[in-house]
Amino acid sequence: MLYWTLLFLIISLIAGILGFGAIAGTAASIAKILFFIFLVLFLVSLLSGVIRGRK
Repeated sequence: MLYWTLLFLIISLIAGILGFGAIAGTAASIAKILFFIFLVLFLVSLLSGVIRGRK
């Protein structure tokens, strides 16, 4: 999922440089949403690992 976030970030940066405002905004929004989903999933897995403890 982090791959998709970085991909949309790169697409938004390239579109922003070339002047495609709507495409850049949409790609940046998708990248932001995917980043926060990735961050939440990471925190959930981190907390579940801490709660269960290492064996």
